[in-house]
Amino acid sequence: MIDPDTQAGWVPEGSEDEDSDGTEDMPLSMRLSIADTLTLGNATCGFMAVYFTTTGILIPHLTGSDETGMARHSAATAVILMLLAAVFDLFDGLVARKLRSSPMGAELDNLSDLISFGLAPAYFVLVYGMVADDAHQRVSALAAIVVLLAVVLRLARFSCVTLKDGMFQGMPSPFGALTVVSIVLLELPFVPTLLAIVGVAWLMVSRVEYPKPRGVLAVAMLSWIVAAMGLLAAWAFDAPGGQLLLQTGCALQVVLGAVIPLFATARRVNTFRDNRREARAAQLP
Repeated sequence: MIDPDTQAGWVPEGSEDEDSDGTEDMPLSMRLSIADTLTLGNATCGFMAVYFTTTGILIPHLTGSDETGMARHSAATAVILMLLAAVFDLFDGLVARKLRSSPMGAELDNLSDLISFGLAPAYFVLVYGMVADDAHQRVSALAAIVVLLAVVLRLARFSCVTLKDGMFQGMPSPFGALTVVSIVLLELPFVPTLLAIVGVAWLMVSRVEYPKPRGVLAVAMLSWIVAAMGLLAAWAFDAPGGQLLLQTGCALQVVLGAVIPLFATARRVNTFRDNRREARAAQLP
């Protein structure tokens, strides 16, 4: 518009500040919240886990390098990054509930989880099948695909199905990813490793109920993640007893993955029995 007094261009009062800021005209759906920033940290950790698995484990193996220490450090770094992704995933939900999340929050969370807890552990399984002495590459590739598709199906179902508050249906993808990686790090024979990985993939798409990490459970989960990072660091730097400590931690992770469904099933059976008793008591005169 033209100022009638000076014949110079002018803008309405207040619009200069809005344009200089650049956020007033930005659609609400395009503004990132603090929770969204944590979610992007989750995705970044997942991508970097793939990077370290490739550069520190796969490439040295393909080039015939004998630097086992480098492979150990890279494997530990990749798993620690997955653990960090789980921390980001834990806190972005807590922050979103306390503050707010943008309209993109749910989509960002699913895409980030797919990278960190779908692609990264599946790729870890694939590389394991290529570098382990007793592994079969093609069968390992099939197991990796099963893990990836299980996470894809789980995340898609989570977006479509409404569940009762405080519960997940199926093993949560962060817990599943860490269990898959723990199975690989246990260095069991190939067939038991493969069967255990497929079992975890089935649990992720199953209807077994898992509690959401809130309150005391969230603190316990965070403490376990920090302890796992310490075990991985001790193993990576070849500390005394580091190998035994790592295998103990991995075994505990696998046991938890197997025991939680048993508790959930027992609780469901007890609830069913209680309901039947109440129904029978109500029918009595």
